[in-house]
Amino acid sequence: MNAPRCSDESYVNFLIASQGRVSCSEAERVQPRSPFAPAHDSFTRLLQRLEPDPNALWAEAEPTIDRARGALILDDSTLDKPYARHIGLVTRHWSGKHRKTVRGINLITLLWTDGDRKIPCDYRLYSKTDGKTKNDHFWGSTTSWTATRPKSTSRHSSAASARPWRHAG
Repeated sequence: MNAPRCSDESYVNFLIASQGRVSCSEAERVQPRSPFAPAHDSFTRLLQRLEPDPNALWAEAEPTIDRARGALILDDSTLDKPYARHIGLVTRHWSGKHRKTVRGINLITLLWTDGDRKIPCDYRLYSKTDGKTKNDHFWGSTTSWTATRPKSTSRHSSAASARPWRHAG
């Protein structure tokens, strides 16, 4: 068996550098030209063998963030899965895009921005069976912010209006 051509570090760096939609094909396209450059299948295999780890994302994102400025954005998004019947995380969630409940996976993300850069800091998969509410996940996402916190944080949820709030902690 051949050694993997891409690492979790190279994929995380690709995610941080990408400011739009991402895919394994796009990760392949932006690799430096080399006879041993990873193909999109290499990234697909990497994602299949890695366990999701928000701590690894935070370790990569933290040095690029200026905690004294910018804003944190918390968001919950529903990834539509209308035909998935046997995937554990697929349940009914409210979708702002469709303005109704749909079958899908609910992804909660924490993003830092200074207005120009957008850096993902944390993510959670919301499951109705784990006993936590979305607010529990929102507050859990902000625990990475220890000593210095941004001056303001914005919260947006399909279930709540967007308005600034301050973390009391």
